[in-house]
Amino acid sequence: MTPQPTDTRTTGPKLGFFTRLLEDAPAADRYRFALEQIEAAEDFGFHSAWVAQHHFSAAEGGLPSPLVFLSHAAARTTRISLGTAIITLPMENAVRVAEDAAVLDELSGGRLEIGLGSGGNPKSFPAFGTSFDERREVFADNLATLRTLFSGDRLPTDHGLYPAPDGQRPSLERRLWQATFSAGGAGAAGAAGDGLMLSRTQPRPKDNPSAPLDEVQLPVIDTYLSQLPEGAEPRILASRTAVVADTEDLPRLREITEPALRAEADRLVGYDTSGLSLDELLIATDTYLGTPEQVVEGLRHDRVLDRATDVSFQVHSVPATNETTLRSIELLATEVAPALGLSVTKEKVR
Repeated sequence: MTPQPTDTRTTGPKLGFFTRLLEDAPAADRYRFALEQIEAAEDFGFHSAWVAQHHFSAAEGGLPSPLVFLSHAAARTTRISLGTAIITLPMENAVRVAEDAAVLDELSGGRLEIGLGSGGNPKSFPAFGTSFDERREVFADNLATLRTLFSGDRLPTDHGLYPAPDGQRPSLERRLWQATFSAGGAGAAGAAGDGLMLSRTQPRPKDNPSAPLDEVQLPVIDTYLSQLPEGAEPRILASRTAVVADTEDLPRLREITEPALRAEADRLVGYDTSGLSLDELLIATDTYLGTPEQVVEGLRHDRVLDRATDVSFQVHSVPATNETTLRSIELLATEVAPALGLSVTKEKVR
């Protein structure tokens, strides 16, 4: 198939927010902070808010049940799209995911976006009756079940989804996204007409460890676009780490970021980063930490933003407080997004 045109958008990519709920706080506070952040994102014109799913470890992420949490977020918001980034589908019962998603979509007025993936901590899989080695096969089977139910078809057992698709809004089948590092995974997402979710960072090729992130991800986008069915609208969500701060707050943020980033850097980039300075570490891990002007200058060179339909920003792996995150949300919407041509909505909700 012939690749699609380089830029298929009519406007800039839509501004989104993403959180793993990683504040140094008890679970109740993490959930309260995330709700405040999503409300702030809606107030400042973000189009979407996304939450991750992690099991058994507060250090990896604070939310094992994203659809439950998003149901509460739906009651606290009116406009912003609410998405999972991601549900680890091999660890789930696909029928229960479909039912919970359908109920949430009704409660939110059709605002749910469902990001899915096959990865996750290998140690978590046995608790859900499966294994890391089986994840791709289980993912495919569960995804097929979701498609059947979301499309309004019936399972081989003759069961159908309730609440059922009513044709009043785009079906949840058309709001599925797949997260992947690889061109093969992107091709599968494209062929299915799903959205493509790109990571904030990923390991570089062994023969080119200093390759820019966009150099690694652009071929993934090309493959996705080449496999989209004719007439299907591309949906490409690029996640990026950006903490935007006032000048006077940067020295302290840099001080607390260095040990946190060093603890994760080798895993994130796939090589020994012990000899790198903090600024080199920020570049290697694709972390944008600075004033609005500094963040804009760094992101201006990211060619993936020219191809994406959506861009979601997160603070991780910067150990940001709730206050830091709220200020970053404000500066992203009011200063960074306009400078980069990112789309924010002008609709007032509060």
